[in-house]
Amino acid sequence: MRRLAILFALGTALGIGGQAQTRDFLTADEADQVREAQDPNDRVKLYLFFARQRLDMVEQALKREKAGRSVLIHDTLDDYAKIIEAIDTVADDALKRKVALDKGMVEVVDGEKALLDKLQKIQAMQPKDLARFEFSLSQAIETTKDSLELSQEDLGKRQGEVEAKVKQEKEEREAMMAPTEKAERKQQAAKAETDADGKPRRKPPTLLRKGELPPDQKKP
Repeated sequence: MRRLAILFALGTALGIGGQAQTRDFLTADEADQVREAQDPNDRVKLYLFFARQRLDMVEQALKREKAGRSVLIHDTLDDYAKIIEAIDTVADDALKRKVALDKGMVEVVDGEKALLDKLQKIQAMQPKDLARFEFSLSQAIETTKDSLELSQEDLGKRQGEVEAKVKQEKEEREAMMAPTEKAERKQQAAKAETDADGKPRRKPPTLLRKGELPPDQKKP
């Protein structure tokens, strides 16, 4: 009952005729929790928890035929899909920064399998008002399938793909730069590597042995 009450409370953010006003896919409290979860492993788990909550609310709404429920289900499924996309974004960012993500992804894979099963069961139920949120449901299913495929991928391979994409985007941006802008960028980079006398900056001392990684880059 509590989850159903939350679901219908979310409906107050909707405009006339079921058109949603500009809103975030997370509540203010959820956004605060995400900001506090600095470790990517904790952050993807948190997003997974929010995704479960959204589907629980959809299931509760489907148990009661009530006016306006199709609009609420539609928007909740839209928010769900954005939460799943956020998991992929956090994971890619962590891999780009070479942060270990093994623990978080194990839980994400199991969680997304369960979420996909729930979504497919909802689709198989063929609710009377399915036509009103069918597109959002289809998008939620496809988004979950895509994310699950990524989550099951070897992390080393996925990291290589992320790095290749970053490199390609950088090259594309540089290709669009004017010659003067490129020259300025190179000049700024050169200055950053030298001191006031034009001599190369010394690297800061480190206590790490040769080949040893910093603690935040070590695998658990």
